[in-house]
Amino acid sequence: MTNEAPQKIYLAEYKPFPFLIDGVELNFDLAPRATRVKSKINFRPNPDSDSREFFLHGENLKLISAKIDGKEISPEVTDLGLTADVPNAPFVFEAEVEISPETNTALEGLYMSGGMYCTQCEAEGFRKITYYPDRPDVMATFKVRIQGSESVLLSNGNPVEQGEGFAEWHDPWPKPAYLFALVAGNLVAHPDSFTTKSGKEVELNIYVRPGDEGKCAFGMEALKRSMTWDEEVYGREYDLDIFNIVAVDDFNMGAMENKGLNIFNSSCVLASPETATDANFERIEGIIAHEYFHNWTGNRITCRDWFQLCLKEGLTVFRDQQFTSDMRSRAVKRIDDVITLRARQFREDNGPLAHPVRPESFVEINNFYTATVYDKGAEIIGMLKRLVGDENYKRALSLYFERHDGEAATIEDWLKVFEDTTGRDLSQFALWYSQAGTPRLKVSEAFEDGTYILTFKQETPPTPGQSEKDPRVIPIAVGLLNPNGDEVRETCVLEMTEEEQSFRFSGLAAKPIPSILREFSAPVILERETTNAERAFLLAHDTDPFNKWEAGRALAKDTITRMLTEDRTVGSDLLDAISKVRRDDSLDPAFRALVLALPSADDIAQTLFDAGHTPDPSRIHTALETVALSYATHLQDVLPKIYADMHIDGPYSPDAEPAGKRALQGAVLSLLSRLDGGNQARAQFAAADNMTQQLQALACLLRIDRGREQLAAFEEQWKDDRLVMDKWFNLQTALAAPEAAVQTTEALTKHAAFDWKNPNRFRATLGGLTGNMAGFHSPDGSGYRLVADWLIKLDAANPQTTARMSTCFDSWRRYDADRQALIKAELTRILETPKLSRDTTEMVTRILGD
Repeated sequence: MTNEAPQKIYLAEYKPFPFLIDGVELNFDLAPRATRVKSKINFRPNPDSDSREFFLHGENLKLISAKIDGKEISPEVTDLGLTADVPNAPFVFEAEVEISPETNTALEGLYMSGGMYCTQCEAEGFRKITYYPDRPDVMATFKVRIQGSESVLLSNGNPVEQGEGFAEWHDPWPKPAYLFALVAGNLVAHPDSFTTKSGKEVELNIYVRPGDEGKCAFGMEALKRSMTWDEEVYGREYDLDIFNIVAVDDFNMGAMENKGLNIFNSSCVLASPETATDANFERIEGIIAHEYFHNWTGNRITCRDWFQLCLKEGLTVFRDQQFTSDMRSRAVKRIDDVITLRARQFREDNGPLAHPVRPESFVEINNFYTATVYDKGAEIIGMLKRLVGDENYKRALSLYFERHDGEAATIEDWLKVFEDTTGRDLSQFALWYSQAGTPRLKVSEAFEDGTYILTFKQETPPTPGQSEKDPRVIPIAVGLLNPNGDEVRETCVLEMTEEEQSFRFSGLAAKPIPSILREFSAPVILERETTNAERAFLLAHDTDPFNKWEAGRALAKDTITRMLTEDRTVGSDLLDAISKVRRDDSLDPAFRALVLALPSADDIAQTLFDAGHTPDPSRIHTALETVALSYATHLQDVLPKIYADMHIDGPYSPDAEPAGKRALQGAVLSLLSRLDGGNQARAQFAAADNMTQQLQALACLLRIDRGREQLAAFEEQWKDDRLVMDKWFNLQTALAAPEAAVQTTEALTKHAAFDWKNPNRFRATLGGLTGNMAGFHSPDGSGYRLVADWLIKLDAANPQTTARMSTCFDSWRRYDADRQALIKAELTRILETPKLSRDTTEMVTRILGD
């Protein structure tokens, strides 16, 4: 291999920066290929550091001049930064650099998107703007002057002055460089305002490209709901005079919480009924809330170093999950979150990319913006809240904000406020942050003389770098049901602390049916011998919505895995149980839609692998289609009625109730299409006045290999809307028949609208193929070759997106020897690419493992 192994950074080697900063002044003179950035930084020695080494990060910068206390200096400059001799006293460092935003295709630092200047500095993008100690524990106030011909010139904080060709901004709250933001473009604003609980008027704006003004209203309302919710639930009030959001087409992530100036991937803020689905609306609402909540959990209190990333992200994900639960259906939201957790984080924990929520080392921090940090980090917050109780959680959070406001904190700081509030020792609970892997929770039971005993045994399999695991604290929410379906023990939380532990329930007249891990009270894999009859019973009678859904999912998984390993057919136990739920009009339509959804192909593959079988993607695809057709046939008498009952009169609304009805209607349409050749789907496509129903219908037709006419009509209708066209690209690669998936994807990469440098379009197209399991894992390896070709090409332009997309190969060891050899060959080819980025080198090396 031609690339050197990148150097690791270790948590244990943390040392504070030798200098503190009392203030930063930046002056930008914008030009596409020759932007000049002048910096003036007031440094003083840090009394907590015994070093006086002066090193400032800097990459891809052309140094024009540097000064200390007004005197020109000749610092030592490398590809990574700048070193100079400085006085052991307060001093002023000044520098002028030149950068080229227009040629910055990595989309880190200052770059251009569709003629607009914008920034992305998290995690380490600020070093591509000017020389600076680019680390989160160095916090300072910023004054920024922007000079440019654009009509809108924005930065963090409050506006100070603006005139022809310039604008000045001041952020009074100390922040690390990763929260710096600048936007300059000929944009239009969707304005509004918000009055805080203390009576302060805050100016709100969503800035967009001309033509997108009609897609801002929902985002603005979501922002105001978020501001109100954070005041009411967490007591957090906004702290600036203005809050701006900017929609950007070219963005590696979803959005960024820069202080007072949130920059959003346009797909995460722009929405109208005609162009966005119900899922888009809910996602936009959640992401806007997430970035706004970062104002306190991430900005006012940031992380000391990047190893503490879960401190801000896990907590803020948990907060946005709470918010969405309050805005919509709590039960459906919890199920959706667990589906996501299992699909992304459990897969991560179960493969070569497994790492602790707080990793011990990294090569490239961009590679640790993972489901483990975000989603598992949020689950840990939820467990902590469940263990200490709502009131203690509230008290601990108040202490956290009071004690650490304006600081760069650690996980130890976070846990200490809970220990000080509750008197609990959380040293064992802290293992959730330091140990990788998903615990397996094995359950056995006994019943005698009215006493029911549940015995749990926890075990976490070895993960890369961690062969031995200690027992963790696991909150297990349990309820008990009588054989007649009545609940005889309401939900209680069992606190497991040992490797093996038993819990007793006395005074029972008959052996109960347990409902274990209600609300998915801990991110574990539950292993318990049970029957399909019991699963059907829980699906019918469990009072916990999550476990009710879980029972149906387990029924479907058992059926599909037996079809694949024992050549069984679809059993009546599954069909009858599903039929009862589908016909129960008292249930939330969104919940009924979730019950009808089959487990994913990836979920089935992992289940088979865990059971010692080698999954065959083609056979899994066939089995899932067989079960779907069985559902349709078994329910054919009631499907048309359910479809008609879910019809909504009146204008479109993205609220939870109508969205739930459309979700159920779409699930039913998918089954009907398998029976009527797509007739109902064609009718819905023709009549649809919103994107949800139009896209549902098109997807149903593509699943049964129909809809070429509708696909062409969709393209013609939406060819000028970049976000809708992302959906068009994705549907075709994700839903193509396995034998045609690679050819379909290859053809789309030659389409005139395929912009491979745009992360949204690249992910929509190539990500659709990698999510099409049977197509991607074509036995001839063509899917692997096509994706590897594109990753190699993209890496030279955008390493961050390349590295994240490379995770499509992370489960390679669970397949047959031929597929393993084909994937390994492609991974090796990627790794041997000359000048492969550090980001992708690290990811592919970890995926390959030993």
